[in-house]
Amino acid sequence: MAAKTTFLAGRVLDQVLKHNAEHSYAWPVTVYAALFTSDPTVAGLFTGEVATGAGVTDYARQPITWSTIGVGNSVSNSTAITYPVSTAGYGANPIGWVGICDTVATASGMLYQGPLITPKTITAGDQVSFAIGALVMTEV
Repeated sequence: MAAKTTFLAGRVLDQVLKHNAEHSYAWPVTVYAALFTSDPTVAGLFTGEVATGAGVTDYARQPITWSTIGVGNSVSNSTAITYPVSTAGYGANPIGWVGICDTVATASGMLYQGPLITPKTITAGDQVSFAIGALVMTEV
């Protein structure tokens, strides 16, 4: 997974290299996994987030707990990430992307995004879950 979004890249440049107080960013204590039916791209587009789908009432971004940074500057989820059971499905388009966001609120700052290895159409009774270690982030 993982392409850094332009949102995050701008915050890093502003704060690390420029020490720019004008665009200060409150780094999140918790980050959340958002599910997408279309590629959010490095621009961090929210138009394909499941929450924006018609009739979806049981979706909510889920918090992520990360492991210790390991060899190769990578980190992965240290607990399973489990979404509520879908009561009506997430629509005809499969879930194919995950975004890492800085708040639980929709249309907030997206930090990273990337495709799932296997997209999945979610129907009534399905539950999206990522096992421990399934989401891996690497900085080079």
